[in-house]
Amino acid sequence: MAARSNVVRLKQGGVRKKPGAVHLYDSAVETLVGQIKALIDKRNLGVGDPLPSERELGEMFTSSRTTVREAMRILKAYGVVDVRPKVGAVIIDRRMDAVFELYSFNTLELSRQTFLDTQGFRQLIEVGAVDQLFDRATGEDIVHLREANDAMREEEQLHLAAQHDFRFHATLVGILGNKQVNEIYRIMKPVMLKIMESGVNRMKTHGVSFDEHGGIADALESRNRFAYQYRMSQHLEAGLALFKE
Repeated sequence: MAARSNVVRLKQGGVRKKPGAVHLYDSAVETLVGQIKALIDKRNLGVGDPLPSERELGEMFTSSRTTVREAMRILKAYGVVDVRPKVGAVIIDRRMDAVFELYSFNTLELSRQTFLDTQGFRQLIEVGAVDQLFDRATGEDIVHLREANDAMREEEQLHLAAQHDFRFHATLVGILGNKQVNEIYRIMKPVMLKIMESGVNRMKTHGVSFDEHGGIADALESRNRFAYQYRMSQHLEAGLALFKE
């Protein structure tokens, strides 16, 4: 009877697994998570909209109270729903925050490959987007870049200097006006800070990074394409000597 019940639930809208696919959960919980996601899409629910109660979800998908609660816990971890007192489950959008937390946990150690991957990605954005930067950068943007750079030079504490270093690059990327790129940089912030802390420590003082940042800001302000791309590339590649082959 249990097997037959599972088949019925699958026909009523459960998740059909593709042959050879790998699943974290092979259970009624995984099936219910898929059913709730399908319900959200079907009803076109958006941020702030409530989900049916746990009892209603259990009746709707023939699931036990325990299964419903576990499915809600997973959706909450995904950043899709939030369970609020006296209100119940409400649709939210913390998916990028959930990715940020996962990324932070997985980048506790900084390896040579992590450095290469991270700086390579940054090259694509901070060097590759030179035309868009030249089109969009204003005098006020240049002022903000120099302010972040000045704050980095004046800061004595390593971790705080790295924060100002990150602010310089986040400000630069922000000129592009691309929300997705800004989110990616926010997600990558933990590993970028580790790279920046290592770079500041290697140089003993903040003078080298300060001068490199200044050159980048000068090239951006004067719209000197060759100088900008060269200085930014050199800046991003600095620190590779910290890591052995």
